[in-house]
Amino acid sequence: MSAPDTAAIFESAKEIDRLRDELKEVIQEINKLHKKLQTTPEVVEKPGDTSLSRLRHLYTRGKELSENEENVSNQLLKQLDALLPSGPSGQQRRRTGTAEGNDQKKKRVKTDSDIPKLSTSMRNHLDSCADLKGEEVAARVRVEGDKEEWLVVKVENFDRETRVFEVVDEEPAEDEEGGVQRKYKLPMSHIIPFPKKTEPGSAPDYPPGRPVLAVYPGTSALYKATVVNAHRKLFIRI
Repeated sequence: MSAPDTAAIFESAKEIDRLRDELKEVIQEINKLHKKLQTTPEVVEKPGDTSLSRLRHLYTRGKELSENEENVSNQLLKQLDALLPSGPSGQQRRRTGTAEGNDQKKKRVKTDSDIPKLSTSMRNHLDSCADLKGEEVAARVRVEGDKEEWLVVKVENFDRETRVFEVVDEEPAEDEEGGVQRKYKLPMSHIIPFPKKTEPGSAPDYPPGRPVLAVYPGTSALYKATVVNAHRKLFIRI
């Protein structure tokens, strides 16, 4: 197993752990709201109460995290499957059978492991990702060591097989000679699409207190912020 292969597997496993931790927090918040609504159901009738919209948002976020975990898990399985067929040289010498039989076995393994059985929702999700080519999105990228930042980037390509985005930060890097535009390869879980400008109604309406991402004026950098006005549409989220 090469170092890049090992690093990719560890990165996928780390991402699965992160998604599960975040999903656990979402479930805890859902349980708190359930308890609140069961204890004091009349609270939803009070002016300004956002319990139901908050609950809906939590369920939506939980669904997104579950789907992202499924995507990364499938990616990890493919990374592991890619390594399994090639064993140590000693194993190769001990293999028996005719060349034809071995070739047929390889074909069966490829058929079973390389042809994914996708649900309709997953196929639709992959189609949506492919449609993002040429669009601007929010992306979580690693900038220094383990430090990560959110940036506005443009999608150059999406590989349906590996489920990896190729994106570019069109704002030239200040610390690189010649103002080179930085490019990244990112998993689906690191990308957040913006609502289409032609469909303003698709932008979610966030309640006050909701953490979001906002764009620094005149840059491609995003920073964490909190909604203070429920009547303003925000086009990015965390």
